[in-house]
Amino acid sequence: MPKSRIRKKADYTPPPSKQATNIKLTSRAWVAPVMLALFLLGLAWIVVFYVTDGSLPIDSLGNWNIVVGFGFIAAGFGVSTQWK
Repeated sequence: MPKSRIRKKADYTPPPSKQATNIKLTSRAWVAPVMLALFLLGLAWIVVFYVTDGSLPIDSLGNWNIVVGFGFIAAGFGVSTQWK
């Protein structure tokens, strides 16, 4: 039985290399401390409100102090979206 012809493959030549672009990463070291500070500030605001029976942190706000505390916590979650 005759042998089949061997086909020569073209030698691989890599495409011309692209110049590496420098990616400038901005520092996000501020995100974690700010996020934790906002979480703790919101928690402390709510705890102080309950411990002082509503006379602190701001007496004129009344029960809206709870909303302010949760606002700080929500802002902490908003800052957390910047964390990479």
